[in-house]
Amino acid sequence: MADIYANARSTTGTSVRRRDVNALSGMCPICVKECEVLCEIGKSAFRGREVLYPEPEQFGWSTAASNKDYGLDWSDFNILSRLRGAEGIEENPDVALFHNVNVESNIGGIPLKIPVAIGAFGSTDVAKNNWEALAIGAALSGIIIIIGENVCGVDRNSVFTDGKVERSPEMERRVKLFKDYWDGKYGDVAVQTNVEDQRFGVDEYVVSKLEVNIVERKWGQGAKAIGGEIRISSLERAIELKKRGYLVLPDPEDPVVQNAFREGLFRTFERHSRVGFPKEDFVEDVEWLRSIGAKYVTIKTGAYRPVDVAWTMKMASEARVDYITFDGAGGGTGMSPVPMMNEMSTPTVYLEAQILKCARILDKAGRYVPDISMAGGFINETQIFKAIALSNFNGNNGRGPYVKTITMARSPLTAAMKSLYFCELAEKGKLPRNFASLYGNSPERFFIAAEALKAKYGDKVGGEIPWSAVGVYTYLYERIGIGLKQLLAGTRKFKLELIDRSDIAALTRIASEVTEIPMIHEVEADLFEEILLS
Repeated sequence: MADIYANARSTTGTSVRRRDVNALSGMCPICVKECEVLCEIGKSAFRGREVLYPEPEQFGWSTAASNKDYGLDWSDFNILSRLRGAEGIEENPDVALFHNVNVESNIGGIPLKIPVAIGAFGSTDVAKNNWEALAIGAALSGIIIIIGENVCGVDRNSVFTDGKVERSPEMERRVKLFKDYWDGKYGDVAVQTNVEDQRFGVDEYVVSKLEVNIVERKWGQGAKAIGGEIRISSLERAIELKKRGYLVLPDPEDPVVQNAFREGLFRTFERHSRVGFPKEDFVEDVEWLRSIGAKYVTIKTGAYRPVDVAWTMKMASEARVDYITFDGAGGGTGMSPVPMMNEMSTPTVYLEAQILKCARILDKAGRYVPDISMAGGFINETQIFKAIALSNFNGNNGRGPYVKTITMARSPLTAAMKSLYFCELAEKGKLPRNFASLYGNSPERFFIAAEALKAKYGDKVGGEIPWSAVGVYTYLYERIGIGLKQLLAGTRKFKLELIDRSDIAALTRIASEVTEIPMIHEVEADLFEEILLS
């Protein structure tokens, strides 16, 4: 496939002078001296390493993802509808209505109103800036939300004693905002911990002092295969984080660097986390987490090569973790290198096929298979349906689909940011004219779920429950939840655990080859004569 974006990407704020680019390089067919357009090459000549990342100027109020076509995604499958029969409900036209579909799920013993988790939202500014919306929206939706890595370590108000965290106001805020609106049954809040977090004693802190039930070990993410990254706009802050043990680039204690920063030659430092190297002693680590009070232990990992997928599944099985999240390439990030997002690791559909191969091998051998959550570019109910259905091989001996939930991050952030921005526009009387004429000029009118939420929470809606949280809830529960119900009703299956591989068909040969799902013209082709001539 032509790499037409190699020299111009919206993520890095670059473009080219001519549209008919060279298919190999992405460069203009004729490159001239007198050109004011900044392509990847041109911008890199001025800003170097900055161009490896999404536009630094947008950090804190943006997310980024790959813009590469991997040749295989969820649009390569279609959902097969049914005319007759009904499973999971009475076969009665007055009963078998889509709003009666049950889309609840359960992952690792944690019930969910819809098969979704959101996260992980760590120390990046975009997570901090939108946390109220995300946490309260998740609680109202009855799903899991994951607090990501480095929150305590980056919290400027954290209190440390002998290198261990005693208190983190930011972590307290994040946990509390979810629990204030959690019903105590559906969903929960998880805390993800990486190498630095373990050194800081974050596991003990969140379990013992904040009564967090779920601890998630961070082994990787789909957007990159290196440690987490954020931007720091203050020299003093950069020095502080270096003293806490983080890698900060360029070195904020170097006088030359300090002078360059003060002169405005660059505006932000990079804070990097260390890469963990999981060992065979992971079983003992899980046992230790349970011994300190963690009720659920999970793994979050990236889209590493196939042998690492197999090893991860083996370790997860031996340690009997409650569930594991695999994050496919192509998804999203608060800050990851653009070349790595585009060109490294295994895209989501390919990755799920590898995971399912591992799960079936373990299952056939009588080994423990943890529940799976898939991540990596999911935004809607059709993708969720297909990923879950793909993982159900004739019921999997009664356990239903291996994939119990889908984890999303960019899309709920978009719902939060869009909601916040349009509320700001409404306050200024600057809503887009067409939007205001269609949906109204106030949040009470343009959020379709506002009245229903006000009936339950009263004046808290629009106050303690910010409108951005209403937006996240509306996107997750009203759009995705209802959308899933409609799709299941179309297959005549009225419980989520009933959908399986027979409910989808491949539209491309590569999709069929990778997943072993038959192409749509092959599905049930052998039954025509039997049906027609019987």
